[in-house]
Parts: sequence; structure tokens; C-alpha cells
Amino acid sequence: MEPCSCDTFVALPPATIDNRIIFGKNSDRPCDEVQEVVYFPAAVHDNLKEHLKCTYIEIDQVPETYAVVLSRPAWLWGAEMGANEHGVCIGNEAVWGREKVCDEEALLGMDLVRLGLERGDTAEKALNVIVDLLEKYGQGGNCSEGRMVFSYHNSFLIADRNEAWILETAGKYWAAEKVEEGVRNISNQLSITTKIDREHPDMRNYAKQRGWWDGRKEFDFAATYSYLDTAKMMISPGRYCEGYKLLNKHKGNITFETMVEILRDKPSGINMEGEFLTTASMVSILPQDSNLPCIHFFTGTPDPERSVFKPFIFVPNISQLLNTSSPTFEPEDSVEKKLQFNIKPDRRHPLYQKHQQALEILDNKTEKAKTMLDNMSKLEKELFKEMESILQNKHLHVDKTVNLFHQCTEDEIRIYKSNVSS
Repeated sequence: MEPCSCDTFVALPPATIDNRIIFGKNSDRPCDEVQEVVYFPAAVHDNLKEHLKCTYIEIDQVPETYAVVLSRPAWLWGAEMGANEHGVCIGNEAVWGREKVCDEEALLGMDLVRLGLERGDTAEKALNVIVDLLEKYGQGGNCSEGRMVFSYHNSFLIADRNEAWILETAGKYWAAEKVEEGVRNISNQLSITTKIDREHPDMRNYAKQRGWWDGRKEFDFAATYSYLDTAKMMISPGRYCEGYKLLNKHKGNITFETMVEILRDKPSGINMEGEFLTTASMVSILPQDSNLPCIHFFTGTPDPERSVFKPFIFVPNISQLLNTSSPTFEPEDSVEKKLQFNIKPDRRHPLYQKHQQALEILDNKTEKAKTMLDNMSKLEKELFKEMESILQNKHLHVDKTVNLFHQCTEDEIRIYKSNVSS
């Protein structure tokens, strides 16, 4: 089941420096799928009789939702990864195991990512949101636009300024592991073994009924609900093990730049190439000092090695992220209709379009390609330096920050335009 493959990471003190939690994710999706970066402000919902339409199903709305920034496949409602105004970050992974995947339309794991962010102001509250919705509505439905049909269960890495949680699911059953220090990563396999801090109340009993656990030996979630030999999990080849090695290699000195480099690593398979590739990436700095802003970097374009990580900070009255917002279509452009007629609208946003043109030049490895890469690297380094200065000096220009992400995309597009047209 390696096709749909993502990797999500978190590093907490003392593995990091300056009392920061660092979150990162590569979203690996079909190579022709566009991922957009979008912002939704906080909202109050007075009419709770109106249901909320997610990708496939409608669910009950809540009185209040938080502001969120999301990186998401442009055809669906949910998100692959994102953050909210309270410094909560979530990334999800496709996982499979002994429990059958439901083909019926329900909530996608990507819907649950967005719902957790919109409704949870801490990592554990977001976890509560997800497991409650999982129990009420279930998970299922096609996770791809067009002819290719694939469905999966989900695992989630949820982090805030203080801690992180790993949440892994099999149908409606789940286990959660609290992470308070060090490093942790998830990939496309169950990884919670015997350290289970929270769980579905019937999770062990169901495993006994299915004959997966005898009720006597120590309960191991990954070994019970999947076919993994968890004793060999940390030494077997694969992206989960490779990701763990990369985190441990830098343990004690991990910065947000370290996380960016891990996401760009191709030999490990973390930066994926092929029919499924890394279509978008995200890195977040979550300072434990609540007086400092959380800073979230997004690419909004494929291949992090040839993309620019651009910062986003939550402040009031944020400008819409026009350069990374895909075209919208009429209501008849429903998920159901697209699947029925195999219609895939052109969802390329302005940044994606220019980046695709730039990739054609970069593939040729000419002098022009080197110049472009140098300019991209220079822009990114300046942005990283500016963000580090904000954290060190504890001073944020709110008026300037309103347009921060949009201005960064303008600068990136300008680099592509100058090299494509010259």
C-alpha cells in the first residue's frame, strides 16, 4: 500500500533548541494532484440546525470554529495538514491493517484533520474531536479524484506548544500515545505498540473477539491490528525507519531548518518521486513561550527540494492567499459528478502554474536553472532569517504580517517569471 505515502514528524525539547516544538510533514499524493494553501477565519455559527458539508457527508455544526491555515488537495473539503490560531498542528497518514477499510462514504481522514483544527484549541482537545466524530460518523470514501479509487484508515500526529499526540485508527477503533519529549514520526503503518495512553473503550475486547489477541500477553496495538513484527519495526527498511533515523541523527540540535532538510531528503524516500510524489510540505515552529508567535511554513508546490518554504503567522485581518488558492467551480462540479463522468477540472493556482513552468527549466540543469535555484535559496534564507529575528527579538509587525504569506508568494512568482521569460 506504499502508493499513498506521507511522513509526519515532531521534535520536542530537549531534542530541539530554544524551547520549541518543531512539526513537519510531506504530503505524498498522485503526481497530477494540485495542493492549495488556504486560510479560513474564525467563525460563529448561530444556526446549528444547518449541517456542515464535508467532502462526502454532512455533519452537525458547532457554535464556534477557530481560524485555520490548511494545505489540502484542491478538490476536497478537508486537509492533508494545517494549523489553527491556537498553535495546534495536525498531519495525517494512510494506514492499513487487519480491519477492513470501509468503501462507504463517511468522513475522510483529511476531513478529520480540518475538523480537529477548527474545533480543538489544544492537541488533546483536537484528538477528542477526531475520536468523537470517528465514533459518530465513521471514516471512509474514495481519497482520490477521478478514476483511481483507494481508501484507507488514518493515523494522525497532533501537536501544540506543550505536547504531541499520536492517534492511530482501525475503523472506529483507535489508540493514542502522548509524546512529551524527544522525537516521534509516523508513516504509512501503525506504530503505537505497548505505550498506550488513551484508547477506544472496546478496542481490546474487539481484538479478542476477532482472535487477534489472546488477552494474556502484553497488548501491542500495531502488532494486534496490523501484520507488523513490531520487534523489527525500527530496523526494517522503509520510510518510517528512515525518518526515525534522520530525526535521531540531529537529536538535541533540531531546528526548523533541520526539519526542512529532512523533508527534502530523497535517498530516504521521505521526499518522494514517481507516480506518487511529495505534492506539498509544511514545517511549523511552536514556541513553548506563549508570548511568541507560532510560525508555519508551507510550499504549496511539489518537491520541497525545488520549492520555497514560505511563512504564515496568525494575526487579525489576514489577506486572502490568492496565489495559492485554486479556481472555484460551480455547484454542479460536485465530487459525485466528477467521479461519475471522470471529470478533473484544472485546479492549478497561480503559484502552482509558475512553479510547473520553472520545473521544466530546472530539469534541464542549465545555467539558467542554477540561477533560479540560487534566487529561490536566497529568498528562503532571507525569510528564515526574518522569522528567526521575530522569535529572538520578541517583536512582530502585525500590519506587515497581514500580507506576509501573500507577499512571499509574489516574490517567489517573480523569480519564476524572470527566469521563464528571459
